[in-house]
Amino acid sequence: MLYQSEREKLANFVKNMYERKVTNSAGGNVSVKIDENHFIMTPRLMSEEFHCNLRPDQILVIDRNENVIEGDGEVTREVNMHMACYEENQEIGAVVHAHALESMTFSTLGINMPNLTEATEKIGTIRCFKYHKAMTMDLANAVRKQVRKDQQATKAYLLNRHGILVTGPNLEKAYDMAERLEWNAKIAKEKFVYEKLS
Repeated sequence: MLYQSEREKLANFVKNMYERKVTNSAGGNVSVKIDENHFIMTPRLMSEEFHCNLRPDQILVIDRNENVIEGDGEVTREVNMHMACYEENQEIGAVVHAHALESMTFSTLGINMPNLTEATEKIGTIRCFKYHKAMTMDLANAVRKQVRKDQQATKAYLLNRHGILVTGPNLEKAYDMAERLEWNAKIAKEKFVYEKLS
């Protein structure tokens, strides 16, 4: 099997992501850049059908043109958004899209998330995109434009009414920032309630 260890690692990461409520059964997808020509990516319906409990052979190997080289499943419908990130910043090595429980509050309201914690300080503004329907080229193009502008490998965004998008130089860093973002979201929500009650 091509890239067996990398596919095993990604399968373990997405299982943890689901169990820790960083995503839910409504969706999410994760990809990793192997080299300039090959990427590994979770398959379509990884959450809805499999609840993120994937076998390594279900992790797809795709090429730069989004063709499946190896793997059991279909390419996620968000593939254009992932590829836009890789094409616009060569330092990005992994992309995490998830329906994270706490962060979805800000995403659903369509507002930027206050960046309050030291753990998220380095990513700067946590911007919420203008609404674009999920799985469309409009969404992918909006992501492309912002990633090109930011030129920052580790970055987190809110997809309006849709979830989070986190990039990193590798899978560990991208997933780490997704969890940091969740803690920041929880703290930001509690700060808002505290201020209202004070």
